[in-house]
Amino acid sequence: MKRRNHPLTPLELEIMKVLWEAGPAAVQSVQEKLPGEPLAYTTVQTMLNVLLEKGKVKRTLKNRAYIYRPALSRVEAVGHTMKDLIDRMFGGSAEALVMGLVETRQLSSEKLDELRRKLEERGQ
Repeated sequence: MKRRNHPLTPLELEIMKVLWEAGPAAVQSVQEKLPGEPLAYTTVQTMLNVLLEKGKVKRTLKNRAYIYRPALSRVEAVGHTMKDLIDRMFGGSAEALVMGLVETRQLSSEKLDELRRKLEERGQ
């Protein structure tokens, strides 16, 4: 069953970042480009197969090796993650998320004004 709307786990996100930045790649290439401690080839292969099953990557066979490419864009992944965060932490209220950012001083009034101007420019 393909579940494209669920947020990515931390390791899935790291693998997706490699594919978004480097483009289509074989398991070994993904393994080499992952940051941090090296992961076993089989671990990366398993995670790519999980992402395939979830519908987040696609693969094609080339010279006896599978080449994986994103089926999910970075923008879609951000959207799914934000929706999950807003639903779980803020009862589905994006306004509550913004207020949480303001209240915890992670979003200043200057930045809020800048965001307001950008929204007005987009006609929203």
